[in-house]
Amino acid sequence: MSWFESLILGLVQGLTEFLPISSSAHLRLTAAFAGWHDPGAAFTAITQIGTEAAVLIYFRKDIARIVSAWFRSLTNKAMRSDHDAKMGWLVIVGSIPIGVLGLVFKDHIEGPFRDLRLIATTLIVMGIILGIADRLAARDEAGGKHRAVKERKSLKELGVKDGLIFGFCQALALIPGVSRSGATISGGLLMGYTREAAARYSFLLAVPAVLASGAFELKDAGEGHVSWGPTIFATIVAFVVGYAVIAWFMKFITTKSFMPFVIYRILLGIVLFALVGTDTLSPHAGDSGG
Repeated sequence: MSWFESLILGLVQGLTEFLPISSSAHLRLTAAFAGWHDPGAAFTAITQIGTEAAVLIYFRKDIARIVSAWFRSLTNKAMRSDHDAKMGWLVIVGSIPIGVLGLVFKDHIEGPFRDLRLIATTLIVMGIILGIADRLAARDEAGGKHRAVKERKSLKELGVKDGLIFGFCQALALIPGVSRSGATISGGLLMGYTREAAARYSFLLAVPAVLASGAFELKDAGEGHVSWGPTIFATIVAFVVGYAVIAWFMKFITTKSFMPFVIYRILLGIVLFALVGTDTLSPHAGDSGG
């Protein structure tokens, strides 16, 4: 991998990680469209450490408060009813599905799941689901002529059941094209949470999963055509760009609809199917198998 490739892929990772459009799919597609080798699951997982570092800094006050309360709850029973302490446990509970399924389907994640036809399918299907979830949220928030405004849930109402559902939604992102934020936010909206609550828990839930995945894949970094230098460079680029995107996205969702992302996902999926269907692009373009 050249330094130019790592720059572009780092930019793509930072721009797409927190938007509901799938960073892993866009890394895969960038390589395929440019005629480069697929950067692979290891490169993707490690560069995601950069974007998660952006989460740690952006939400540093929330995370510090949650971690502190969680540790105190281990020895202080009175603290176990504290909201922040509960959030610590719920992040752990919500991280279980992706941890288990990530290990079970590791070979598929690094192989068959990177087929461009599957990516096109997940882009479209999850786009439709996100669109439905967004419309339901908008209807609740706006009310109507014969409907009262329906109050949506905050994170204070999050329990173990919903935490696990969020976790299983996050696990769907093991398939490129699904989108970690897209799946968890869609799940949260369908369960009745506000956009801000769903997005905030989505970002917090991603921290242990992404850091663990990146650490697990470190042993494979530097193998094949991807060397350590470009990988580290791409991770730094992803961190800088990712931080700016988080700040923008958290403001965007308070007043705007997810429909632009829905339309983008569906159109990109259709274009991808057309390119593969006309043999303009191989479903395995750029990967080690040709």
